[in-house]
Amino acid sequence: MARIHRHRENKAPPARRATVRIDDIGAGGDGVASVDGRRVFTPLTAPGDLAEIDLSGDRGTLVALLEKGEGRIDAPCRHYGDCGGCALQHVSPDYYRAWKRRRVIEALAREGFSDVPVGDTIETPAASRRRAVFAVEKRGGDIQLGFNARRSARIARVDGCLILRDELSSRLAALRALAAKIDARAFDLAVTCCDNGLDIAISGKIEEPRGAALSDLMAAARAANAVRLSMNGGVLALFAPPVIHLGGVPVTPPPGGFLQASREGEVALIAQVAAAARGAKKIADLFSGCGTFALPLARTATVFAVDGDRASIDALAKAAAGAQAAGLAVNPVATEVRDLFERPIMAKALNGFDAVVFDPPRAGAAEQALQIAGSGVKTVIGVSCNPATFARDAAILASGGYKLTQATPVDQFVYSPHVEIVGVFKRK
Repeated sequence: MARIHRHRENKAPPARRATVRIDDIGAGGDGVASVDGRRVFTPLTAPGDLAEIDLSGDRGTLVALLEKGEGRIDAPCRHYGDCGGCALQHVSPDYYRAWKRRRVIEALAREGFSDVPVGDTIETPAASRRRAVFAVEKRGGDIQLGFNARRSARIARVDGCLILRDELSSRLAALRALAAKIDARAFDLAVTCCDNGLDIAISGKIEEPRGAALSDLMAAARAANAVRLSMNGGVLALFAPPVIHLGGVPVTPPPGGFLQASREGEVALIAQVAAAARGAKKIADLFSGCGTFALPLARTATVFAVDGDRASIDALAKAAAGAQAAGLAVNPVATEVRDLFERPIMAKALNGFDAVVFDPPRAGAAEQALQIAGSGVKTVIGVSCNPATFARDAAILASGGYKLTQATPVDQFVYSPHVEIVGVFKRK
C-alpha cells in the first residue's frame, strides 16, 4: 500500500475483447499473457487463469474469469479489486513467495549476477504495516478516506484494512472524524503507529485552524490516540513526543520522516545488516534516516551516519546522545547532513571504515556506489526496495572489485509487488 498519488486518467485506445491464458505475474503485480506475440498485462489475474479481457495496447481489463488457475486463491479483503492499495491478494502463498524471490534473481541476472546465492524470502505478517498515507476528499457531507481505486483518481473508501496494524486499522472511524474537522476539500492524512500512539501529519492546501476550529481538531486528534499532529510540516499539537525504538534506543522521528514500513520488516532488515557487519568496529551508514541501522550497529561499533534530511539526522543525533546519557551501551554516532546524490562521500574518505551500509531511495545511488567501488572498504551492505536499481548499483560495485556474496529478499510490503533486498559485498 505505497502512497497513492492522484493522477489524471489516461485516455486509452478503443479496447477489443480477447480470451487469454495467464502465464506469469509481471514486475508491477499484473498477470501476463501473450497476445499476437506480445506481452499483455492484466490486473487481478493469476498464473493459469483463463480470462476474458478487454485489450487496449499492452493493458488488459478483466471482464470474466473463465477458469481459475493453479496460482489463484480467493482474496481475503472485501475492498480488494476496487482499492488500489494491494495487487497480489489473489495469488497463492507458495507462488507469491517464490515470485518475490524470483524478482530479485531475475534483476540480478540481467546485470550479470546469475550465480549469486539468493536466500528464501523472509516473510512478515499481513497486518503489520505501521504507516499509511490516506487520501481524503469531502463531497457534501460525505467524507471519503482511503486509497485511490485501481488505476484511478477516485478514492476507494476503506473501513478496515488487512495489511495495517490493528492500532491503525481499528481507528479508521476516528481518523475519518478527525478529517471532518479539517477545513479543506481534499488533502492527505499520513499516519504512523509509534510505540506510544499515532503520529498524524496533514498535508495539502489548508489554512492552519485557529480558535474553536483548532480546539475541535485537537479533541478529534486525542480521540484518535494521536501523540503528535502536524500540518504541512509544522507541529500543531504535541500531546507526547512520538517514540519508536531502534536497537533499544528511543527515537522521536520528525514529522513525515522515513521509517521502514513495518516493525517486523525492520527487525528482519536489521538482523541481516548486523550479521553482515559483525566484527566491524567502524561503520559508515549512508542514507541513514533517523537511525534504522545506525543505532543498532552503534551497540558494537562507532558509526558515521549521513543523510540529506536535516530533521532525521537531528533526531538520530539526539537519540544517540540521549542513549549515552542514560547509560545505554551505545558507541559514539557522528552525523552529517549531506545530499549524497549531489555530494557523495568520496572513496578516500571511506577508506577508514571497516564496513559501509547504504540504503538509498528507490532510484538507487549510482554516484555513491561509484565512490564505494573505488574505496578499500572490506564489507559493503546494500539495502534496497527496488531490485532493478539494486542490481545496477551492484554492477558498479562489481566493476570496482567487489563480489556480491549473497542477497536476501524481505517481504515487508505484503500483497504489493515491492520487495526489499539486503545484499552483502566483499572486496576480492
